[in-house]
Amino acid sequence: MSRIDWRAGAQVLDAASGRIAPRADVAWWGMLMFLFNEAALFATLIATYFFLATSTMSWPPPGVAKPTLRWPLVMTAALLSSSIALVYGERGLERGNRRRYNLGVIGAVVLGLVFLGLQIKEYIEKLATLGPTQNSYGSIFYTITGLHGTHVAFGILCLIWVMIRDSRSPHATRSAATGNVSMYWHFVDGVWLVIFTSLYLSPRWM
Repeated sequence: MSRIDWRAGAQVLDAASGRIAPRADVAWWGMLMFLFNEAALFATLIATYFFLATSTMSWPPPGVAKPTLRWPLVMTAALLSSSIALVYGERGLERGNRRRYNLGVIGAVVLGLVFLGLQIKEYIEKLATLGPTQNSYGSIFYTITGLHGTHVAFGILCLIWVMIRDSRSPHATRSAATGNVSMYWHFVDGVWLVIFTSLYLSPRWM
């Protein structure tokens, strides 16, 4: 028999393995609904982007260069690698290896910071010729990428918080908070693939 502990994240002690596993409780469903809301938000913005693109004769507008792929490709590689690093750490935590989990989280955090650093660099270069209020293209471009960058920054803070939080536990186990933060991070990475395809690749197909 498994004993359900309704305190501290509603975790379940598996009698066979002796490990504490996260329970799909209110926190899990709360995170899932939150991600659904965020997905709807980004879907609306992406739909707006394509509505504007199909409503004009030229997209981006005349005088605005198509977004370069140099930095966005590196940003994509960094963000995808961060998910791989986090999965690596999660697998270690499932085996009771906290050190491997910490290394995975640190790797994900560093790669997330690389992503943000390159996004800032891209903004600096782009702002020289295109401002966020210059036209509809600039407005929707900076809104979508800026909102996603904010999500990445928040995800980095959450990863650091959950790593510190779990390090205080005497058992190297995957808590409900760990699972929820990981789910959020992988969601943010997945959203970037949609943004990269829509904002950076699709103008080359139009």
